[in-house]
Amino acid sequence: MKKNIKIKELKFLLLAPMILFFNGCSEDNKQESSQISGPKDVPLSYELSVEEKSLSHPILLPGAPGEDSKLIDPEAATNIAITTYVDADISFLQGMIIHHQQAIVMSNMADKRTNNKTIVDLANRIDASQEDEISFMENWLKLRGEDISIDHSSHHMHIGMAGMASDSELGELENSESTDFDRLFLQLMISHHDGALKMVKELKEYPGTAYDPILNEFISDLVNDQSVEIERMNAIAVNLSDDPRSKLSPGHYDAEEAIFNLEKVASLKKPIGFYNPNNPKSKGIKTSAGEDKDDNAEKTVEEKSRSLRSPILSFANTDMAFRDNVLVAGNYHGFNIYEIDHMGVPELLSSVVCPGGQGDVSIVDNLLIMSVEQTRSRVDCGLQGVSKEASPDRFRGIRIFDISNLSEPKQVGAVQTCRGSHTHSVVSGPDETGKIIVYNSGTQGVRDEEEMEECIGNIPGDKRTALFRIDVIEIPVAEPSKARIASSPTVFADPETGALGGLWSGGDHGDDTQETSRTDQCHDITVFPSKNLAAGACSGNGILFDISDPYNPRRLDVVTDVGFAYWHSATFNNAGDKIVFTDEWGGGGRPRCRAWDPMDWGANAIYDIVDNKLVFKSHYKMPAPQTETENCVAHNGSIIPIPNRDIFVQAWYQGGLSVMDFTDSENPIEIGYFDRGPISEEQLISGGYWSTYYYEGKIYGTEIARGIDVFQMTPSQFITQKEIDMAAKAYPAVGDKRLFNPQQQFPLTWPK
Repeated sequence: MKKNIKIKELKFLLLAPMILFFNGCSEDNKQESSQISGPKDVPLSYELSVEEKSLSHPILLPGAPGEDSKLIDPEAATNIAITTYVDADISFLQGMIIHHQQAIVMSNMADKRTNNKTIVDLANRIDASQEDEISFMENWLKLRGEDISIDHSSHHMHIGMAGMASDSELGELENSESTDFDRLFLQLMISHHDGALKMVKELKEYPGTAYDPILNEFISDLVNDQSVEIERMNAIAVNLSDDPRSKLSPGHYDAEEAIFNLEKVASLKKPIGFYNPNNPKSKGIKTSAGEDKDDNAEKTVEEKSRSLRSPILSFANTDMAFRDNVLVAGNYHGFNIYEIDHMGVPELLSSVVCPGGQGDVSIVDNLLIMSVEQTRSRVDCGLQGVSKEASPDRFRGIRIFDISNLSEPKQVGAVQTCRGSHTHSVVSGPDETGKIIVYNSGTQGVRDEEEMEECIGNIPGDKRTALFRIDVIEIPVAEPSKARIASSPTVFADPETGALGGLWSGGDHGDDTQETSRTDQCHDITVFPSKNLAAGACSGNGILFDISDPYNPRRLDVVTDVGFAYWHSATFNNAGDKIVFTDEWGGGGRPRCRAWDPMDWGANAIYDIVDNKLVFKSHYKMPAPQTETENCVAHNGSIIPIPNRDIFVQAWYQGGLSVMDFTDSENPIEIGYFDRGPISEEQLISGGYWSTYYYEGKIYGTEIARGIDVFQMTPSQFITQKEIDMAAKAYPAVGDKRLFNPQQQFPLTWPK
């Protein structure tokens, strides 16, 4: 009812100015106007006063080359720049009418093909609202003398009609019934609504569109209404799923759980000092500045979150590293050191507060290496932050701690970098010279030159830029305070031209593809030293490197994926002849495992390595649909070392963890999982697993908002007890026998 009233109001507002205009036009004015052409909605008739005539000068509108100029009046000259609508507006509305008509066709099928009252009511609402909107769009066009239907011979800029169902899809929907109809109807209608949102986005890319306030209000309402309806349909689709992970009740420590072919061994809450006791859920708070003008309007979860001030990742658990019976869990606030008992359960030994994010960690001998990227971070680990744009107190880069005394870690070295350190990879060492080599991946903006002289931003033609590089850091074990950047190779340069930005420049890959980040850094570089290989997940590309000279990594192959938004991480199989790349679509902060999200977006891409080339085999995505309040996308995992098989355990944030068998690269399957319900039913709060790693018979998961979980595999139709036992006995074939660092892989072997 509210919708109908609104549309009627809009129709009146459309008519009013037109009535006033035509009532005010004399026959003489009409005749004069017809002799002068001009932009749409521009009255060209204008009667000059005697004073204006004496003061005025000729105003000319040039014709095409070779044609005479035309004399126009001041009002016409002014109105040329303030045209109320453009061709793209017309094309958009003509296309949207056809788009809406298909939604009505699909909605009208519901009454005869399903007895699901929720689906029928939804279809009736869509039918009524789209009919009203079609009426508005037709009237808007008629009042301006524009065609209602698309004229393909006209000069209008045509807006594409994304999300339209094909004839075969409509035929399949028409021939389906009951639950099959419900699922397909939701799938097609969500895609259809999402297509309308893409049409609006495309429209706004044209300059001067939606200038008319009535049209602009209509478009804004369309975006809001269809976004809310998409969320509503996703909730219905989730409830239609047979997967037990799709209907879990929310909660912080008491959320409902689903588990398959795994056993939970232990759950540890976050240590004191690493959460806010007054806000343990990290729930956002509505601020006065974020108050919405219309609190009664229906909003999406994302829109609601914009008015909230949230701590986001202040105390977020991040990555892990293992040595002997020690587990170190990184955190945006510092790190925590645990001792693992004979049952595989960690016990807290000490906590180190050193804010700065992201806190990814690695262990080499008695040294702990930690990544730091945030501008608030201080050299002295102080809590007061850094407020100045350029300050000697700021720290962004690699911290080095001595952890020989696990109860009293001490910072003994640090390396400042231009873009901070999001992640890092221990490449080798200590070697015979006593040095450790680390690849640093900085993903943030280039710091101020006043703060670090050698840091040059994106200045055209300046080859000193800190972009398009990785940092090779050298750490002397005996004197970690003398750690330094040994080189910054331009790994993305074009080999023929030398252009630093020689790979993907950012954007989408064509129609119906994902927009992909520019390749000017690597998010993760995973090294496989025994094969002299490294796999780089580098924003817009997946890269295979030769690291036989660790100071000068060399590209062997580069791949793209039209469905990938952000190449995030890479993991080799145990043989080193396959790579699992992940796509962190949405950056880990948005829901990307909804029922309607494409299965190749925010997914894994599996490649075989053949003659030092990456050969694509398949995509894999955690199959259970998740809600709008669950941040869910592919994230960190590791190999489970079962002989002659490729098994991967992986974090999916609030999608839980999933165990994937990719022994057949072309046909990966899920063989185990664990998931909790969302932290909140109303609000998206960042949570879930950052990393899930296998170490000495157990799976350890750092839960962003809750703590650390420990699991073990159970025998199933997919894995035998003998295979589980063999995995627990595996150890690195080279180097330290009890060591696991993220982004550093060694081939694992088993006792004979």
